[in-house]
Amino acid sequence: MLKIALIGCGAIGSSVLELLHGDADVAVQSVVVPYTTDAINATVQRWAPTAKIASAVGQGAYAPDLVVECAGHSAIGEHVVPALQRGVPAVVASVGALSEDGMFAALEAAARQGKTQVQLLSGAIGAIDALAAARIGGLDEVVYTGRKPPGAWKGTPGEKECDLDSLKTAHRIFAGSAEQAAQLYPKNANVAATLALAGLGLQGTKVELYADPGVTENVHHVLARGAFGSFELTMRGKPLAANPKTSALTVYSAVRAIRNRAHAVSI
Repeated sequence: MLKIALIGCGAIGSSVLELLHGDADVAVQSVVVPYTTDAINATVQRWAPTAKIASAVGQGAYAPDLVVECAGHSAIGEHVVPALQRGVPAVVASVGALSEDGMFAALEAAARQGKTQVQLLSGAIGAIDALAAARIGGLDEVVYTGRKPPGAWKGTPGEKECDLDSLKTAHRIFAGSAEQAAQLYPKNANVAATLALAGLGLQGTKVELYADPGVTENVHHVLARGAFGSFELTMRGKPLAANPKTSALTVYSAVRAIRNRAHAVSI
């Protein structure tokens, strides 16, 4: 049985707990949160009644077999890096955090120090396996285009690029590298950063972002060309019911990674 420490119990973490409920090969040992609330207590009691609510990942005899990060960027430095240093493997959902200066190097160094491994989840995007395989043969170009309804860009630099409330046609609010996109749009950085780390890197991956009144979902399009040939992928992500800003596929990606480590056969 795989014992996990789940970091975070928000929309993603609570959904992961629900989907893992009843899986005989997985045991949620602890749910790590900075503070507890009645809602968190109720969620844990319902979906993982044997789990302990804690403020840190257990150590020594209480160390888990796997750390699962579903809490946001700050949790990587606070919880994932120390766990890796102690030799506990981890999976990370907040891949956009690795676009921050020095974070990728810190994560890699911690895993090497602990002689273990950290897996970056594919999250809301697909074809990461194909892209990473294509990189081995040589990639020439990777372009990510993201489209969201105008309202989804409120509170971002996109507000300065156009009048989001009066758009009648799609308007490009950003064109540049994945690194630049992550800096300007940190809350939308996970998909671009994941593609970049699997492919041509943060500076070599091109990104275009659109405010599009013609869409009601988050639309992700990836174009890749290289020695392998080429591929295009378009995904229309449905939001998580508990948090419309989060893709449901992000939760499914985390659950798949956990089950692949716990079950006898994985794919």
